[in-house]
Amino acid sequence: MDFIDLKSQYLASRELINQRIQTVLDHGQYIMGPEVAELEGKLAAYTGARHCITVSSGTEALVIALMALGIKPGDEVITTPFSFIATAEAVVLLGATPVFVDVEARTCNLDARQIEAHVTPRTRAIIPVSLYGQPADMDAINEVAERHGLAVIEDAAQSFGATYRGRKSCNLSTVGCTSFFPSKPLGCYGDGGAIFTSDDELATAMREIRVHGQSRRYVHTRIGVGGRMDTLQCAVVLAKLERFEWEVEQRQRAAAYYDDLLAGHLDVVGCQPDRTSVYAQYTVLAPQRERLQEALHAAGIPTAVHYPVPIHQQPAYAHWSSPGSCPVASSLSHQVLSLPMGPYLDRQSAHQVADAVAAALAQFDGKAA
Repeated sequence: MDFIDLKSQYLASRELINQRIQTVLDHGQYIMGPEVAELEGKLAAYTGARHCITVSSGTEALVIALMALGIKPGDEVITTPFSFIATAEAVVLLGATPVFVDVEARTCNLDARQIEAHVTPRTRAIIPVSLYGQPADMDAINEVAERHGLAVIEDAAQSFGATYRGRKSCNLSTVGCTSFFPSKPLGCYGDGGAIFTSDDELATAMREIRVHGQSRRYVHTRIGVGGRMDTLQCAVVLAKLERFEWEVEQRQRAAAYYDDLLAGHLDVVGCQPDRTSVYAQYTVLAPQRERLQEALHAAGIPTAVHYPVPIHQQPAYAHWSSPGSCPVASSLSHQVLSLPMGPYLDRQSAHQVADAVAAALAQFDGKAA
């Protein structure tokens, strides 16, 4: 069993993927070819945002968004400690200070109720992460931001395709950023990402920053980066986009299998009723995680931990937090365990995983703690 079955996904779309790649090889426009604009148009239409700017990675999407917002040394950006390192890394790369606010135990997402207490005169933006495929409480976060004149950047690297109160992830705030890393719900075959906004001025700035701050050829109106998403990767995402809605439905179906089969065995990082998840990961809380991982590995079940050390406890970032801060994130980091997930995970495979979990827990005297 694969943790993420990319092989089956490719086989299901092989003809279209190969055709799309061949078209790029035939026209030879490997940088900013016609597939780039085509993908941006389709992704913008999908989310409802006015603009989509494809970029070289999800990390670069965050960096470019922060640059367009004018984030600079001395500024503070409020974010979650429970995410992949890129969320805070983008802030630090611009010389700004990450301010870590704890997360909700139920969703593992930024706790909107705690944000306002961390706002200072130096705060410029908030970056919530839509972790595991489910958006954070974006309306509550946006309300805090509006009161204090702050921008909100949704880090939607794991949640493209999810919804919050009927609206699509990536179109829930000032800016939305996503990743097309191969293991994401909508992935390419290398690195890639996209930025979404309905702010025309921000869109112009981000397009220019993406190409070294260039407004037209060899005219550089702002500081920029080399952040373009190459045409071949755009072609792959265009092909995968054809089946994406079906794949989202299948991910949710697989999660429903797990919900049913694991009930009474382990607590699950739950999806709130006012939103949907694309289940980039299906994550349970296992207080005896290491023992459970070992048992599942022995049964041929792959697992992963997202994330074993929260950002505020990482050696390079610890000096931006105080001892004992963000206790919920710290506790979760010792319990979260992600099980195999994807659109090609059938009920039989979910049964295999759940049976292995139940058998392992029975060896622990039937206790998950």
